[in-house]
Amino acid sequence: METTRPPLAELDRRGLAVLVETLWQRGFTVIGPTVRDGAIVLAELASADDLPHGWGVETEAGRYRLHRRDDRAAFAHSAGPQSWKTFLHPPRARLWQADRAEDGTVVVREEDDPPPRYAFLGVRPCDLRAIAVQDRVLTGGAFADPVYGPRRTGVFIVVVECTEPGGVCFCASMGTGPGLPDGSAYDLALTETVESDGLRYLIRAGSPDGEDLLAELPTRSTDGERARTAVADAAGRMGREMDATDLRSLMAGTMTAERWDQVADRCLTCGNCTMVCPTCFCTTTEETTDLTGDHAERWRRWDSCFDLDFSYLHGTGPVRSSARSRYRQWLTHKLGTWYDQFGSSGCVGCGRCIAWCPVGIDITEEVAALRTEAATAEGTP
Repeated sequence: METTRPPLAELDRRGLAVLVETLWQRGFTVIGPTVRDGAIVLAELASADDLPHGWGVETEAGRYRLHRRDDRAAFAHSAGPQSWKTFLHPPRARLWQADRAEDGTVVVREEDDPPPRYAFLGVRPCDLRAIAVQDRVLTGGAFADPVYGPRRTGVFIVVVECTEPGGVCFCASMGTGPGLPDGSAYDLALTETVESDGLRYLIRAGSPDGEDLLAELPTRSTDGERARTAVADAAGRMGREMDATDLRSLMAGTMTAERWDQVADRCLTCGNCTMVCPTCFCTTTEETTDLTGDHAERWRRWDSCFDLDFSYLHGTGPVRSSARSRYRQWLTHKLGTWYDQFGSSGCVGCGRCIAWCPVGIDITEEVAALRTEAATAEGTP
């Protein structure tokens, strides 16, 4: 006997505008994609008109370009240079400040200003997985991060499933997209399709808060078949592919591979890959004082394992002084020892590190080369 699917909801473009307005009315600062400086970036949205309607992107190794589309789709683009960690784990954050009084005593004040109440609109499934990874890294241990935790609490997440993957995307290989994987935590999920009479958004709730907001939107019933088909088709049109089989063992078994020398000949150790990566989390601290010496502040900022000072030991110098050792550290941690620390890979297949590498180093190509070298050393075909 054939079962009947439960009715699904659908928004049109006007409904998308109502969604943004409703989030604002509920006190959220709405963050989403918009066009700025030749890229699609994440920024505060005043309305749905700020979304990148009619813009797409072309990505390849070391290349990112905007292009005009023939339609008004708002989410027909792949990941830009930013990820949502920019707002949850910001590039710079003040930890405390201190002042010396006239009597010589020092008063230290920790930062306790409440962070913005964020609503994220347009989170891709791969980036949703990245947020979950950073949740484990920064709040899942014995010492919760004092900046990330308050910013993450109460975030309203609107996911948009991918229907047009980019040239460097490989989320299907990593099991993180283009549709929402089972068990994903979100509030609302959208799937955009371009119809002859305009844009349509399949919408469904993933939390009680999402259900409550969905009830306020101008929806209509739909079977959602076209939207589901578009997502399924996207899985077969990935720009890249990575064999993710037992990456931990592959990384551990290729520490002396010649491939590391080849990639080091190209790597500039600029750290772009760690800056755009949605899961990289390393930081350092710096102290500043005013000219009087009576006021001091401690700031935390992003750091990178490509920085010489990252592994600096006093009296010894940098532990990883070569480009070979620094690139190897980044890749073997991301794909290998991350499993030991956090129970999963640190890569979600977004492809940002490929597009924004100045010399076009491709993580999927490097993994494939390491597999080939390992197989050759073992004498397997």
